[in-house]
Amino acid sequence: MTKLTKRFVEAVEPQSKGHVVWDDEFPGFGLRVYPSGKRSYIVQYRSRGRSRRYTIGLHGVWTPETARREAKALLGQVAHGGDPAEEREEDRKALTIKQLCEQYIADMEAGLILGKGGRPKKDTTIATDVGRIRRHIIPLLGTRRVRDITKPDMNNLMKDIIAGKTRVTMKTEKLRGKAIVRGGRGTAIRTMGLLGGIFSYAVEAGVIEHNPTHGLRKPKYQIRDRRLSEAEYRTLGDILRQAKQSDRYRIHAEILRLITLTGCRRGEIVNLKWSEVDLEGSCLRLVDSKEGSSVRPVGLPVVEYLEMERPHRTGTYVFPGQGIDNAVGNFPQSWKKLFKDTPLWDVTPHVLRHSFASVANDLGFTEITIAALIGHAKGSVTSKYVHTLDSTLIMAADTVSGYVKALLEGVEFRRSTYTLDRKSRQNAINQLLVDALK
Repeated sequence: MTKLTKRFVEAVEPQSKGHVVWDDEFPGFGLRVYPSGKRSYIVQYRSRGRSRRYTIGLHGVWTPETARREAKALLGQVAHGGDPAEEREEDRKALTIKQLCEQYIADMEAGLILGKGGRPKKDTTIATDVGRIRRHIIPLLGTRRVRDITKPDMNNLMKDIIAGKTRVTMKTEKLRGKAIVRGGRGTAIRTMGLLGGIFSYAVEAGVIEHNPTHGLRKPKYQIRDRRLSEAEYRTLGDILRQAKQSDRYRIHAEILRLITLTGCRRGEIVNLKWSEVDLEGSCLRLVDSKEGSSVRPVGLPVVEYLEMERPHRTGTYVFPGQGIDNAVGNFPQSWKKLFKDTPLWDVTPHVLRHSFASVANDLGFTEITIAALIGHAKGSVTSKYVHTLDSTLIMAADTVSGYVKALLEGVEFRRSTYTLDRKSRQNAINQLLVDALK
């Protein structure tokens, strides 16, 4: 034993087996000499009845003086109940964001991550979530340890996605497929929501104690309030009639027309099965909508269309594809091409759904009735025991779809808003008085 000095450390000879030279002035502080000649400083201590050895670092990076100071600091931690070797081991085993995300993806694909309504996430939702994880979260945070993430880190991540820092064009698994990753505000909001769910998953697993996304101020969603005017409905009718003359676009035009007449979501019509069509009940009994199973009232124009098409369609799907009993494909590409270079270039299936609800509102139906017509959670008819819908809902579906169908066929209605039409107001008062006198 001798005092470890720079001269002594560099002069000590390696042996055939590694050996340790202890400092004679500071018990527990030593120098490990490897057969290769490499030297490192160590500290030996006891914690919870166990003898532990902790490597401070290599000679050259550390000097005897700096290593001695570090050893004193480490033994101070031990005196207060700490265990530096165990803490280092935990650091090495600490989950990274990438590892946590891969665990989350595996559990999500196994149906262990519950989404809306306490149900396992759907395949389409899983695909979207995996895309956000692999294209935004992992590239920006993947190597960071989960327990080191703070709220400022979350704020910076959100700003980076909004600024388009993850913008890239990449190939997908599909033949000639590619994904254009743009980032932006909407992507950032949804990605932060997903990441909040991943951190909640980590809290439940005991990886961390607190969710760093809680209390994060996110930008507001940009509300999509685009709706069709009555003139645009007539333009849409012209576009769909022309498209039906083309073998290439006919079936996609029919899908657009059915979305327009029902207010259904795009996927609900594209993947609609004949087993979900209840013509006698004037409704669609959707097995797996966004809200789970859902009974959707439809108007007489829709019932008549489906009755007319049923004898000519074979297979499971109302709109069959070219494969063996599958749903039609390429719908997104087709409707974009149909509307391109037209006054309706910015119209999407969601706009058609929103427009249907807006027409229902214009016609005086209540919010809860409209919610039932389009399958919103607050008004969705979800019971599997519902066999006969309320006549009010059927009447509402008839009225709205009939009105929209007339617009598509070019009808121009002359309606006045009640509050601006004095004649309508006077007639209403007169009728009230007549009813009261009776």
